[in-house]
Amino acid sequence: MIGCGMRPYREYLLASAGHRHPLWLFNGTEPTWQERYITGATVLDTQDQDAVLAAARALNATTPVLGVVSWDEALIVAAAHVADELGVPGAGISAIEGCRDKWFSRRTLTAAGVAQPDFGFVHDDDQAVRVAERIGYPVVVKPRGGGASIGVSLAEDAEAVRKAFRTAEDASFGGSPAYKGGALVEEYLSGPEISVDGAVVDGEYTPMFVAHKTVGMQPYFEELGHLVSSADELLADPALRSTLARAHSAIDFRYGITHTELKLTERGPVIVEINGRLGGDLIPLLARFATGVDPGAAAVDVALGMRPHIPHEAEPRWVGVRFGYPKQDCVVESVSVPGSLRNNGILAADVLVEPGARMRLPPAEFISRHAYVICAGADPDDCEAVLDKAMAQVRLTAHPLLPSVAAGG
Repeated sequence: MIGCGMRPYREYLLASAGHRHPLWLFNGTEPTWQERYITGATVLDTQDQDAVLAAARALNATTPVLGVVSWDEALIVAAAHVADELGVPGAGISAIEGCRDKWFSRRTLTAAGVAQPDFGFVHDDDQAVRVAERIGYPVVVKPRGGGASIGVSLAEDAEAVRKAFRTAEDASFGGSPAYKGGALVEEYLSGPEISVDGAVVDGEYTPMFVAHKTVGMQPYFEELGHLVSSADELLADPALRSTLARAHSAIDFRYGITHTELKLTERGPVIVEINGRLGGDLIPLLARFATGVDPGAAAVDVALGMRPHIPHEAEPRWVGVRFGYPKQDCVVESVSVPGSLRNNGILAADVLVEPGARMRLPPAEFISRHAYVICAGADPDDCEAVLDKAMAQVRLTAHPLLPSVAAGG
C-alpha cells in the first residue's frame, strides 16, 4: 500500500484492507495509528517515484508482492508504475495518466466520442479569456492535475476568468510537478452532480455505489456533503452505465477502483473527471453504511485481480455526510459534535481540527473543515433533515483571524 491518507478520512479503509490481506505500507512518516492494520512498513519519500520503485523491488525480493493499492490522489501514478514493474494487476500507467492528467483525459475521452464539456488548456489569463469567450459564459476554470475541487471556480465574465485562472494556477503548484502551471477552461454543465465508485477487473467496469454531491461557496466548488443509497435507481440506469463503461474503455483502464464524477445534463450523463482511486470525503464509508459494500476490501480484491463482492440485497436507506465550515477565517478554540444515540439517526460524527488551528476559507485555503456528521434516513429528504438537525448541534468556538495573519503576514 502506497500512502494511506489522513486518519479521520481513511482509517476505516485501512482497517478493512488489512483485514482482507496482509499489508506492507510505504509511508512518508513512521506508522503510528496504522500499525494495528499492517504487517510492516517502509518509510521513504513517497513523492520520489524512483525511491518508491526501488523500495518495491527490494520488498518483493524478500516478501512477494501480490498487488498494489493506493487511494491517495498524489500517489496513484507511482502505484501504477510499481504494479507495472512487479507484473501485478494494475490500471496501466497510461490509464492512470488518463485519470490524473485532466487535459490528457479530456482529449482522450473526446476522441473516443464520450460526452465531454467543451474545453481548452491555457497558459495565461489572456488565453483563458479567449477560450472562455469561444465556449460562452459561464465557464469552469480548474488545475490540470488537482483533486477535491481544490482551485476550481466558476467564472461569469472576463474579469472573473482572470481571477479564476490565477486561483487554478496557484493551486497547481501545490500538487505534482508534472501538472504545474496553466489551467483548464471548461464549459459549465447544468444539472445535478454525482460520483460513481466502480471496480474494473480485466477491463470490465462495474459500478459499486453512487453519491449525490452538494457543493457551495460559489464561485468555488467546496464539497459540503454527499448522499448514498442502496436503492439508488441510477445504479441500473443504462445511459449512465454505458457512459462509464465507454469512458474507462477509452483510457484503457485494466484493474482498479475509480471514482468518476458526472453531471446529469439535458443531453445525458457527462463526465466531469475520472479519478483512479476510491472516492474521498468519507463517501466509501457512507456506502458501507448504506449498501453493505466494503470499499477497503474491494480495493484489495481488485488489486489481486479478483472481482469484489457487491451486495445486492441491502436494506433500502439513505446515508449522508455533512461537513462543517467556519463562517470566516478564524483560529479554533474548541469544537464539539453530537453523539450517536439510539433513534437520532446519527451514525458517526467527529472533530477534524485541534484547538489553535488556523482555518481559512477559499481561495486562501480549500477543504477547511472543522467537523463532520454522518446520518441515515428513509429517503433523501429525511436524510437531509436529520443532517440539518445534527449539524445544528455542532459547536465551533473561535476568534477571527486577523487580516495580516490570514494573508500570511
